[in-house]
Amino acid sequence: MNGMKLAVSIAGVELKNPIMPASGTFSAREFSKYIDVGRLGAIVTKGVAPVPWQGNPPPRCIETASGMLNAVGLQNPGVDSFIANDLPLLSVFKTRIIVNICGHSLGDYIDVTEKLREAPIDMLELNISCPNVAEGGMAFGTDRNMVERVVGEVKKRAAQPLIVKLSPNVTDICEIARAAESAGADALSLINTLLGMKIDIHKKRFALENKTGGLSGPAIKPIAVRMIYQVSRAVKLPLIGMGGVMTGEDAAELLMAGATAVAVGTASFHRLTALTDVLDELTAFLKNNNISDVNALREIII
Repeated sequence: MNGMKLAVSIAGVELKNPIMPASGTFSAREFSKYIDVGRLGAIVTKGVAPVPWQGNPPPRCIETASGMLNAVGLQNPGVDSFIANDLPLLSVFKTRIIVNICGHSLGDYIDVTEKLREAPIDMLELNISCPNVAEGGMAFGTDRNMVERVVGEVKKRAAQPLIVKLSPNVTDICEIARAAESAGADALSLINTLLGMKIDIHKKRFALENKTGGLSGPAIKPIAVRMIYQVSRAVKLPLIGMGGVMTGEDAAELLMAGATAVAVGTASFHRLTALTDVLDELTAFLKNNNISDVNALREIII
């Protein structure tokens, strides 16, 4: 189809298409050996903390039925190393850069945000939903009052549009979404992983050293679709949808549910070309269904 429009806008930032990696599942340095990273709508970094984090002890990733559990624990080299060593490489790919920021405390989030004020990046993604850290992470994202406080304080200091990543491990995700919106979030991303556990019955021990981990992959896609649909009708913010996207048709489903863009995570562990495969498959889906603008998918389901 000639003239097909794939571009989408998140908080005033235009992306060439809606496909990006989910935070923590992608390294531009490594994946550039297998795909054209510049084709992606954006690059999303793994979590960046104020100081280096070692993460959790192994084993910290394990396959499950229709998915995987991870308890990596946001291992990262810290914001100073990120600015010095990672940002120069990311800028080479000529696509949008979204930096995921994490912390054990409100002060941690503020420190990272302030250090990134002058950085050549396009957006921040505030991770208040990781289930694999002992302090911070999901603890900040499951209480409405804490969400309002953290988002509000980070927003005051952010030079870039602020995306807030939501946890599905809550009773009412719409309440949390409204809290983030009221505190100044420019966009939301959802869903992060669901808290799960696996026991090795033969070794008679927990499969993960951390005992619990975040469940991702196809098993959680129906939950992601439901939550994206609900949140898209509860707030006026653009949404980045994620959770179990393995194909272009999966991406189309999240877009129909109300997402403006889609992040691909676990699929990249299964298939190194998953990101560009999903983009090509989504483009083919649009063509085969005579849809000339990817944004029209959000208007199909009323």
